[in-house]
Amino acid sequence: MTVGRIIEGDACVAEGAAWLAAREPRFERALAQTGPLPLRLRPDGFAQLLNAIVSQQVSVASASAIWGRMQAAGLTGPDPVLAASEEDLRAVGLSRQKIRYARALAAAGIDYPALRAAPTAQVIERLTAVPGIGVWTAEIYAMFSLGRADVFAPGDLALQESARLVFDLEARPGEKRLRAMAEAWSPWRSVAARLLWAYYRVDKNREGIG
Repeated sequence: MTVGRIIEGDACVAEGAAWLAAREPRFERALAQTGPLPLRLRPDGFAQLLNAIVSQQVSVASASAIWGRMQAAGLTGPDPVLAASEEDLRAVGLSRQKIRYARALAAAGIDYPALRAAPTAQVIERLTAVPGIGVWTAEIYAMFSLGRADVFAPGDLALQESARLVFDLEARPGEKRLRAMAEAWSPWRSVAARLLWAYYRVDKNREGIG
């Protein structure tokens, strides 16, 4: 199995957007409103996933503040996290549950460089084996940290709502239905996600994803 197309720059996103617009008139109309889609690539590795855990179920501002304290305390690598006491981790703002998740990620021994060459299904399986990392987080990691062009996150509520708007559906599609809809957008499903998030921002005047 291969990893498929990797998004490396804005030209890749533009190529995917053109492909989607040529095959789906409703995407073409949405693109006319969103304009060029953002690249959104992020680093990969332990710190990126730890940051995702920190951001769970808190506001963007709170997550940013906690992460800033963790960076200042040098708690963004697996060894420092494992060496830190519970008091140290609570002092930077982590809840008891997130301390457990952070330590589980630090102890998981994930070979992050190896994930770059692993099929997406294996990436999702490896990451979701760690407590605190769900399918959505793993899909977002594959999409933005690994640059996979053909990944979607149908459990995302903003994507569901945007799909309802773009495709003029009576109700917001659930995860199963949206995953099935997204099959038609392969091999550029992650660009379709970028488009739907961008349209959500235009329609709701707020971001669909951090």
